[in-house]
Amino acid sequence: MAQTAPRTLVRTRQDRRQARRHPVVATLMALPLAALLLLVFDGWETVATQASSVGVMLGR
Repeated sequence: MAQTAPRTLVRTRQDRRQARRHPVVATLMALPLAALLLLVFDGWETVATQASSVGVMLGR
């Protein structure tokens, strides 16, 4: 039989996942990826695409 997690553990994990992330935190998480894309692909188009995606996410 499969071992399952206790119900209290499952509830605490679900509560944390339902909390929304602050837009500033989301931006700070996306900026390093944008900088990495700029360095790896050496193009502003990639950075603009990433920034556009972040803008759409923040606009939700």
